[in-house]
Amino acid sequence: MCGIAGLIDFRACHSHDGLQEIVTRMVNTLIHRGPDDGGAWVDAAAGVALGHRRLAILDLSRAGRQPMVSPRGRYVITYNGELYNFQELRRELDQCGDQPVFYRGHSDTEVMLACFDRWGINASLLRMNGMFAFAVWDRKERTLYLCRDRLGEKPLYYRWAGSVLMFGSELKALRAHPEFQAEIDRDALAAYMRHNCVPAPFSIYKGVRKLLPGTCLAINGDSGPGIVPVPYWTLKEAAERGTADAFRGTEQEALEQLDELARDAVKIRMLSDVPLGAFLSGGIDSSLITALMQAQSVRPVKTFTIGFREPNYNEARDAALVARHLGTEHTDLYVTPAEAMAAITSLPSVYDEPFSDSSQIPTLLLAQMTRRFVTVGLSGDGGDEVFGGYLRHIWTDRILKMTHWMPQGARRSLATAIQSVS
Repeated sequence: MCGIAGLIDFRACHSHDGLQEIVTRMVNTLIHRGPDDGGAWVDAAAGVALGHRRLAILDLSRAGRQPMVSPRGRYVITYNGELYNFQELRRELDQCGDQPVFYRGHSDTEVMLACFDRWGINASLLRMNGMFAFAVWDRKERTLYLCRDRLGEKPLYYRWAGSVLMFGSELKALRAHPEFQAEIDRDALAAYMRHNCVPAPFSIYKGVRKLLPGTCLAINGDSGPGIVPVPYWTLKEAAERGTADAFRGTEQEALEQLDELARDAVKIRMLSDVPLGAFLSGGIDSSLITALMQAQSVRPVKTFTIGFREPNYNEARDAALVARHLGTEHTDLYVTPAEAMAAITSLPSVYDEPFSDSSQIPTLLLAQMTRRFVTVGLSGDGGDEVFGGYLRHIWTDRILKMTHWMPQGARRSLATAIQSVS
């Protein structure tokens, strides 16, 4: 992952050195996200400053440095994420238009900027398959765009402070701005007590917002704190399109198509110029991801597991069995209670706001161990959400068998009664 931060200040007078000092201070709080390189770009006349911390994954040369200017010079970007279909987009760019695109390297960032030059930001977003959060300064329209991927895999926070808008990958970047006021939002605190996290678009600080997934926020001289992000994609519309064009094949054909989609999803995430591996717990999700990785790799995949001496919490034995079956190069780390307790003191600086999922402790320790061997790690997070949980498909079948004989009105009444229960 990389780290981005920046600001746009609509006040009349700016110093280039002053803006650069502020954005550098902000982005340097994110060195842990991007330890390989850092940079800043400033347009003092416009009051714009963009900062970047780089974790180099594609194109490790200086040609991949950010902030980066588009081939035609109109757009400047600071970007965190990966564009999985950048090679297909690059071929499409080469095949259309009367002027070829000149690339200095082979990063996905260059392709993203070339897309903006050719199609504009909104049309490009609809073509992009990836996980990303980015800020783009349009030098022609004098507009700053903050955009986030469809499901919000990459974070982006922003806040207005008078006529200044500041943004960053983490709250600590905003806290580094001299005009940031760290006032706790008590409504967000109440929401945390209810949900065990601070739900988007809120944050633990008053006035700070998380940019919602699948949205883009455009800021120019006419903007102010009341401006709202505009969605370019919604899950609701995607579900409606899927319902309108439902799959008509057999169960076997559905399995084959799912296998093809899953293989492709893993394959495009394995494109990297640095070593990569996988978190392996031995459960359904991570085991499937690892199996699909190993099936498409010419060498053993590096896999990593956290283990505990307490049998009720230990997944390492299952993970080792899966690793042996798949033939991966496996590493496990057994954690003592004292080591787990010691990790707790660093959690506030890692997550920046309250987050009460106990898995954050082993996840942090696993990531720290994995980083010693690889730069990129795939995981099974999100698998049960995408597939509707682990047991719902089983229970749905059972409920249908028990209720198919009931009249439709009775089934509706039963559904209403079930939904009324917490």
